[in-house]
Amino acid sequence: MLEKTFDPKTAEPRLYEAWEQSGAFAPTDDPNAEPFSIVIPPPNVTGSLHIGHALNNTLQDVLIRFERMRGKAALWLPGTDHAGIATQNIVERQLAEAGNISRRDMGREAFVEKIWEWKAKSGGTIVNQLRRLGASCDWSRERFTLDEGLSDAVRKVFVQLHREGLIYRDKRLVNWDPHFQTAISDIEVEQREVDGAYWHFAYPLEDGSGEIVVATTRPETMLGDTAVAVHPDDERYKHLVGKAVRLPIVNRPIQIVADEYPDPEKGSGAVKITPAHDFNDFQVGKRHNLPVINVFDDYARINENAPEAYRGLDRFAARKKVVEEFEALGLLREIEKTRHVVPHGDRSGAVVEPYLTDQWYVDAKTLAGPAIKAVEEGRTLFEPRNWDKTYFEWMRNIQPWCISRQLWWGHRIPAWYGPDGKAFVAETEDEAKAAAREHYGRDEALKQDEDVLDTWFSSGLWPFSTMGWPEKTSDLARFYPTHTLITGFDIIFFWVARMMMQGIHFTGEVPFKRVFINALVRDAEGKKMSKSKGNVLDPLELVDEFGADALRFTLTAMSGQARDIKLSRQRIEGYRNFGTKLWNATRFCQMNGCARAEGFDPAALQVPLNRWIVGEAARTSQAVTKALDGCGFDEAAGLLYRFIWNVYCDWYVELAKPLLNGEDATAKAETQATAAWILDVILTLLHPIMPFLTEELWAQTAGEGAPRSHQGFLMTAPWPELGEDLIDKAAEAEIGLIIAAVSEGRSVRAELNVPPGARPDLLVVEANAAQRQILERSAPVICQTLRVASVQMVDRAPDGAIPFVVDGATLALPVAAFIDLAAERARLSKEIATLASDVERTAKKLGNADFVARAPEEVVEENRERLAEAQAAKAKLEAALQRLSSVG
Repeated sequence: MLEKTFDPKTAEPRLYEAWEQSGAFAPTDDPNAEPFSIVIPPPNVTGSLHIGHALNNTLQDVLIRFERMRGKAALWLPGTDHAGIATQNIVERQLAEAGNISRRDMGREAFVEKIWEWKAKSGGTIVNQLRRLGASCDWSRERFTLDEGLSDAVRKVFVQLHREGLIYRDKRLVNWDPHFQTAISDIEVEQREVDGAYWHFAYPLEDGSGEIVVATTRPETMLGDTAVAVHPDDERYKHLVGKAVRLPIVNRPIQIVADEYPDPEKGSGAVKITPAHDFNDFQVGKRHNLPVINVFDDYARINENAPEAYRGLDRFAARKKVVEEFEALGLLREIEKTRHVVPHGDRSGAVVEPYLTDQWYVDAKTLAGPAIKAVEEGRTLFEPRNWDKTYFEWMRNIQPWCISRQLWWGHRIPAWYGPDGKAFVAETEDEAKAAAREHYGRDEALKQDEDVLDTWFSSGLWPFSTMGWPEKTSDLARFYPTHTLITGFDIIFFWVARMMMQGIHFTGEVPFKRVFINALVRDAEGKKMSKSKGNVLDPLELVDEFGADALRFTLTAMSGQARDIKLSRQRIEGYRNFGTKLWNATRFCQMNGCARAEGFDPAALQVPLNRWIVGEAARTSQAVTKALDGCGFDEAAGLLYRFIWNVYCDWYVELAKPLLNGEDATAKAETQATAAWILDVILTLLHPIMPFLTEELWAQTAGEGAPRSHQGFLMTAPWPELGEDLIDKAAEAEIGLIIAAVSEGRSVRAELNVPPGARPDLLVVEANAAQRQILERSAPVICQTLRVASVQMVDRAPDGAIPFVVDGATLALPVAAFIDLAAERARLSKEIATLASDVERTAKKLGNADFVARAPEEVVEENRERLAEAQAAKAKLEAALQRLSSVG
């Protein structure tokens, strides 16, 4: 007999260890099995499980468990990303705290060794946390982006792209993090709104005839100005185009150019141009062939290209000095306070600078062409489909991809420099030396590039490098292209696009056939979770409190809510109660002798109730299969919830009680076998979403005749394939009538406050012969479930009877003897008036365009939900009042 409750704390680790030890996570070696593969979006080795990971990995696990049970060779390949800047930051911080040691004090080799030591101790944290969630990855194939095999793939890709002219070195502007002294990607830049100012500076015309006023939020960059730009149609400045101003402080003449970039309506209409320190200015500079003067060093201090008094100053100290000097010169025209967006490094917190450096770039535009075509032709599909628009927008406007990072942790760029600075790109140092010997005619000392590659470069190879490419491995032949990628919309460009470009270029095939974009998880009010707000929900704490299954079901059930999931503890608790409901239903079956029967044939049942539940199971099985096949995770969860809670637990179990306790031995035995068979179907269908609870119930109820796999686990049992032949229309109509009669009767009792102990008769006033026969035959179960004294056939309803219609039949409950009709009318009228007031007030608020525009989105949505609920409640009470009015 089952324990009274399921204990996830003891069951989950026991079950997971048994699964993993059995080898059940590995794909079957059956050569006839259809391959189905997913590669995990590799979490950072620095990371720990957050709620976004929990959602993303739950959906992957649901899909892989589903396909595994369908008999496919299902591979979910796990691994982690070395996360260059994040990992280096952690170890640098630890060294600083331990003894104020910097990486440069240690030297590159010792520092990298220190990071490997940290990775060995702490790098597996998130992997173990994924196990707690129930992730059924094939851990025997786990990879790391700095594994030897993956590093070989990275070097080969770099060298090949360089030989094809698709990787090159160039001097361009990058996002520069002065704290880490490295270029960073756009995804590592966080835009923060801060208090600042526009400083309005006057630049005197070179000929002394006047001045042009420019405004800037970064006064220190004026030290590198090389032009002032005005719009060609701006009448105020047409006569000045081609002339020059004398740059104050620096005392250098700079030209006035006409360009489309300045907005005549904004400020003075004149813009200072600093090509080395602003992305827009850089483009203006290219169009007009302007000098490019970099006035910062790697630490964002002023360098030797600025006047001597500024050299060595931090950029913000230089800002203050520039403003003071402009004021002293009488050239500061205005200081306009403002709040504006400033880019910050997401890990360092430092203000990011556009910075001119020599970096390695990929010709992303050339690689993007085939990747765009693959989605246009449907070889890779986005789900939901609208995300392909985001993909196309980014890909069609793609810029050169800066792939070099000034870090020590990562894939070292395979380029070696000769004494004259010539680069020799090769997979090994020996190959580089051979190329240098051929070039110089002698051996020369070579120095390897100090930089490492952007993390996205190696993770862009993930779908095929993890399977052994460039070697022609059996995994690559069997599991590439992968089938489905599940990821967040925020990295469509940074990761999905990279994988598409590189996968197609190096394998000739798309890396995945389908990309499912999962939702964002927010708090119960729809707000973004953050530590500062104190609204972060830790998935591991939630697993401790409610169990992994409850969290998994919640995330799955809510995964279809557009981009956002409003997650609350109450919702998770509700789905834990769902699991408890199933546990209790299983205990009920055990206590009533429901067990698997050898040779059970669901198509040969005699009892209408059993034929009905088998048909409901068939419908649910078909619908859940279709939903999961199309990544309709929320739809699948909703179907299962309805079938398990409402159909099986609420109705079938309730309606089966008279049969299980009755004198008809044949009907009892059939019902016991049917209940057990349906329970098997339920456990199998629910397993991908709630693996622990279902596996435990399966193990506890297993008997002779159980459909088992060779490992003995539910997770490898066959997926139910129940056909249309199991749907019995006659049984459906019969049980449907009983359920409708009981449901509507319960509504009448609840709406009119009929006491629970009251036992009126159920009167059948108008019904066809078949309906009368069903209701008469089912009288015992109707009396028990509706709490009525009897089911009686009558020609007309007496006074004080409340009529209601189900499936065309008119039934009635004579309740006048149990309630005060006048008092009930008064109560209903009062409640309706209160709800009408709520509806009017909320509708008025939502009808206010100013409120809808200004209120936070979650507040507006909350009001819409409140209005809908009040309207529904009001309509229900009005119907009840109308019923009362009909009885006089």
